[in-house]
Amino acid sequence: MSIFGIGIDVVEVARIASSMSEFGERFAVKIFTDAERAYCDAQKRPELHYAGRFAAKEAVAKAFGTGIGKDLAWLDMEVSRGASGEPVMLLSGAGKAFAERNGIREVKISLSHAEHYAVANALAMLW
Repeated sequence: MSIFGIGIDVVEVARIASSMSEFGERFAVKIFTDAERAYCDAQKRPELHYAGRFAAKEAVAKAFGTGIGKDLAWLDMEVSRGASGEPVMLLSGAGKAFAERNGIREVKISLSHAEHYAVANALAMLW
């Protein structure tokens, strides 16, 4: 096992809340999958959870070295929950194809948030 790349991102929760307020559903639908929106909207402070997922997607784009674009789109990534409640990154579309082409077998992520900030890191693993 070896590492393809690592990434980290910090997001101001207020920035995500502002984008959601200003652009509404259009923003959420562009960035987050149906499952992510359902999860976040069911939380007491949805903006914290949206910010964490936004940070996770940015961290994965950094770990892949692609940024967000043709090789990895926002909706190619979905933050889900594993059996123990841990965050799990699911890839689809161009993101999954990029991972397969480059031998990336797993993307580990970690999320955290506080009152004003959310942070995530990502580790793209080769086997």
